[in-house]
Amino acid sequence: MQFAWKFGVIALVALLLVVLPGGGNALDVVLTLLTIAFFAAIAILVARLYRQYRLDIDTLSSNIRLALYGALGLAVLTFTATDRLFDAGGAGVLLWFALLGLASYGLFWAWSRYRRYE
Repeated sequence: MQFAWKFGVIALVALLLVVLPGGGNALDVVLTLLTIAFFAAIAILVARLYRQYRLDIDTLSSNIRLALYGALGLAVLTFTATDRLFDAGGAGVLLWFALLGLASYGLFWAWSRYRRYE
């Protein structure tokens, strides 16, 4: 019963945002604020992880560090270009997924080389 009540409240708020005049603009503001909060949380997490693993990152070979920073930069640029890529149609969406896949592979490659025992 409690789940149905909470779901009803969320559905009522969503209905008000859609039906009331100016609701679409308010929804855009709310979604923009949520997006900013999401990326700020990611930035704080990355800063904390960098501080925690600074020595490990500094002792990586230059090739692995280049792959790590390049993959992170590619991911940031891909997220920045999301609107443009999605507006380009199906090819843009496929390119978005390909770029994120390449960035993910770069991070995985750097991590696997870091963890490899030589």
